[in-house]
Amino acid sequence: MIITKKRDLEELKENIKNYNSFFLIGCSECATLCGTGGEPELQAMKETLEAEGKKVTGSFVAKTGCQVLGTKVELKPFKDALAGTDCILVMSCGAGTQTAVELFQDTAVYPTNDSLFLGNMTRMQMFDQRCSLCGKCVLDKTGGICPVTACPKGLLNGPCGGTNEGKCEVSPDMECAWVRIYNRMKRIDQLEEMKKIAEPKDWSAGNTPMNLNAREKKGGG
Repeated sequence: MIITKKRDLEELKENIKNYNSFFLIGCSECATLCGTGGEPELQAMKETLEAEGKKVTGSFVAKTGCQVLGTKVELKPFKDALAGTDCILVMSCGAGTQTAVELFQDTAVYPTNDSLFLGNMTRMQMFDQRCSLCGKCVLDKTGGICPVTACPKGLLNGPCGGTNEGKCEVSPDMECAWVRIYNRMKRIDQLEEMKKIAEPKDWSAGNTPMNLNAREKKGGG
């Protein structure tokens, strides 16, 4: 899931100072779980704007804010409210904001959140970054633990000389990613795999911007 945090409110107010009416769009998935774009957050934003003398023409929590066509369909009942607004505030991730930009090209659109990383929720509103979306996964070689993300140096062959009693030199509170990988590979009886030297990573697989057409069939499939 995409982890977000609320932007500085004063910075947001500066962005929207010249607009008087707003429509709010949240997301029922990532932003709701992060506490940045669910129903309570939309209501709080509505109250904040109204306290500033602004008008909120409507609000809506999209099922999945980054799904362009789905969000377009979901917004049809709000046609009148959207027509009467100067600005759309998107309370989800950057992808959700750009969905709104695509759907409302003649209307100002601003994000209320900063998008931080792709993460796993370990407890309610507690998140760990575990994937860097690097374009070519190495999890099949490291017991399912990503050294590109978990190691501050992104080492594909580790550990480095800075590890100390299983901890990373960056912080004594951080487990060394390669010690974790070693322990994992030992548990699943794959330590022999660690004797193989990983080749330099092909970073071009993560070049931006990227797109994918999953409709295209490969080979004889």
